[in-house]
Amino acid sequence: MTRGWTVERLVEGVRSGDRRALARAITLIESSDERSYELIKQLYPETGRAYAVGVTGPPGVGKSSLISALVRHVRAQDRSVGVISVDPSSPFTRGALLGDRIRLADHFLDPEVFIRSMGTRGHLGGLAEATLQAALLLDAAGKDLVFLETVGAGQSEVEIITIADTVLLVLMPGSGDSIQALKAGIMEIPDVIAVNKRDHPAAKTMVNEVRSILALDTDEGWRPPIVLTEALQGEGIEELWDKVEQHRRYLEENELLAERRAQHLAGEVFAVASARAKSHLEQAVTDNPELQRLLGEVQRRELDPLTAVREILQKVFKMSSHGDPNRPDAR
Repeated sequence: MTRGWTVERLVEGVRSGDRRALARAITLIESSDERSYELIKQLYPETGRAYAVGVTGPPGVGKSSLISALVRHVRAQDRSVGVISVDPSSPFTRGALLGDRIRLADHFLDPEVFIRSMGTRGHLGGLAEATLQAALLLDAAGKDLVFLETVGAGQSEVEIITIADTVLLVLMPGSGDSIQALKAGIMEIPDVIAVNKRDHPAAKTMVNEVRSILALDTDEGWRPPIVLTEALQGEGIEELWDKVEQHRRYLEENELLAERRAQHLAGEVFAVASARAKSHLEQAVTDNPELQRLLGEVQRRELDPLTAVREILQKVFKMSSHGDPNRPDAR
């Protein structure tokens, strides 16, 4: 921790929305410092007020430009904003700003906007865990809205995006990869869809293709709206934000927001616990010659995998292969 920043001072700084304290606190989390546990523990009761919007989609579709336009729109409504970018190719990460450099710089200079990139360098509990904790800090700091930007549909990205209250999927016309991603199952994620670069000749065709894929979903309830946008020109931004607000009202009016958040938090607890248990298990096997011997026997086909699993779980976690620590295995 930077000299002079005690946990108590950081807690007070985050509570008051101090930008330097926020930056130091997130750095503490990124470095997996033990003191970050106490920091989150003290601030967690003050979270649950910010509305989180996840923004995802393939690389190069203009997610960061769209977020920049949305931030400008909500700031005009006098709402405070936090942005966490977990896209390594993002302009927030590299400083290679898309669109108007000066307008994006205005966000950095705006005291009511806090922008932070989360690098893909190793985190003890995983990037998703660090991102969740950073979002909690922005929430505790009093931000009204938190945007989470990520790319792709890998496991880490899906874990990150599922902590959002509303998920916005950004697509670009003329990209067959985007449609393939929809068909491959990413369509289970979004609540709102933006087709960016609305002036592209294939924009309306893509909207029709996306709509036809959505029509395959027969579930009742919220149907993801599709909005044509042009982020750099600010076109379609007001309509897009209206759809995000409509989704929020839908969740609140149907008493689904609290339920969704409860599911996300429970899922996050299990995800972090699983990641740490896996890390502990791998380390235990690496450090234990007897467990290494078991792996060797499996590799030489002298021992079957399930028997090896049973013995490893018993030795490392004092539990049976069925997951019950009190249940003796039938020998």
